[in-house]
Amino acid sequence: MTKKADKQPLKICMLTYRGNPSSGGQGVYVKHLSKALVDLGHNVEVLSGPPYPHLDPKIKLHKLPSLDLYNAEHLFRVKKLRDLAHPLNMYEFISMCTGGFPEPYTFGVRAHNYLQRHQAKYDIIHDNQCLAYGIGSIAEIGIPTIATIHHPITVDRQEELNAARSLYRKMKIRHWYSFIDMQKKVARKLSHIITVSECSRKDIAQEFSINESKFRVVYNGVNMEFFYPVQNPRRPDNSLIVTNSADTPLKGLRYLLEAVSEVRKKRPLTLTVIGEPKKDSVIRQIIQKLGIGDIVRFTGRIKNEDFARYYSEATVAVVPSLYEGFGIPAAEAMACGVPLISTSGGALPEVVGDAGIVVPPADSAALAKAINYLFDDTGERVRLARAGLERVNSVFSWQKAAHDVVSVYREAIDGYR
Repeated sequence: MTKKADKQPLKICMLTYRGNPSSGGQGVYVKHLSKALVDLGHNVEVLSGPPYPHLDPKIKLHKLPSLDLYNAEHLFRVKKLRDLAHPLNMYEFISMCTGGFPEPYTFGVRAHNYLQRHQAKYDIIHDNQCLAYGIGSIAEIGIPTIATIHHPITVDRQEELNAARSLYRKMKIRHWYSFIDMQKKVARKLSHIITVSECSRKDIAQEFSINESKFRVVYNGVNMEFFYPVQNPRRPDNSLIVTNSADTPLKGLRYLLEAVSEVRKKRPLTLTVIGEPKKDSVIRQIIQKLGIGDIVRFTGRIKNEDFARYYSEATVAVVPSLYEGFGIPAAEAMACGVPLISTSGGALPEVVGDAGIVVPPADSAALAKAINYLFDDTGERVRLARAGLERVNSVFSWQKAAHDVVSVYREAIDGYR
């Protein structure tokens, strides 16, 4: 490719089967990467199913409506019965009723139909871990198409199977995750795959049987608009904060709760959990069994603008995950200037570096030891907080991520030519 072509703005189409930032890391990724790409001078349009992403005004959103069966306002129900007259919608509904997760497949069909009509508008298609058959077909007809795979979803499946207590529950989990076979097949067809850490590159390559040469590692950024250090002279002592999903076994909250129970034998402390577990959650049962309900506080969903304040009211942040393909909560805690304890699950050591204390995953005793150590050592807390800020500022920038992603785009486009 010529140097002149390297400088030409690209027409980019990003795909995400669900995009609301509050629904998970994929929405955060699309929101911030798309804006950073536009800030570099490229033209970006986003195709999304509901819940829809919150995008910069410069970015055009094409909504691809689905039945939105996982919307809390009409959970597992169809808003309008006449929508079932469409065969794809009927498939989506029946698949959900039988315990499947049809969203990636059905979004892929809708995206394929749209892109067949509008393919000439774009230089590159960037799929955000949908990996549906419809998107694979787009790649096969000659439109440069790449994907981001954040981490191997097979790990989530295995952890849920490990936590299942009955054969029936295991069967339900396997059926829910049946879309993984589709994702493996489609991923193998793509010429380039972006992932967010060296750890994820190795694990995805192994789990999906893909040659590592297809992967390009581009670290995520941190949104410094919401995650920044707030000076709080009244920062309480012996206060922990965790932002990982309470009801997902892979996030390891149960081990942090066990550690908190152990630390309490030595000193008073509190734990703030950003979010809220379900009423019948195993997490609630563990809290009751450990007798720590009086020192564990669930915030429910909070506004993005409130994260920095919550971090400023914590002595130490903890990321107890069993596995992370990247570990955004770790980077966000460091960006807020809070000393960090993290497990070594997945890519977390790669993200944390020497700016936090790293302990083995699923080890409540090691977590308790690290918590006591930091509670006792003010100087170490100050050192880690400073090191975390420096690491985020030098490594985890969305502007840098966008530059690196554009390099992958141009490499893929050149390959298609």
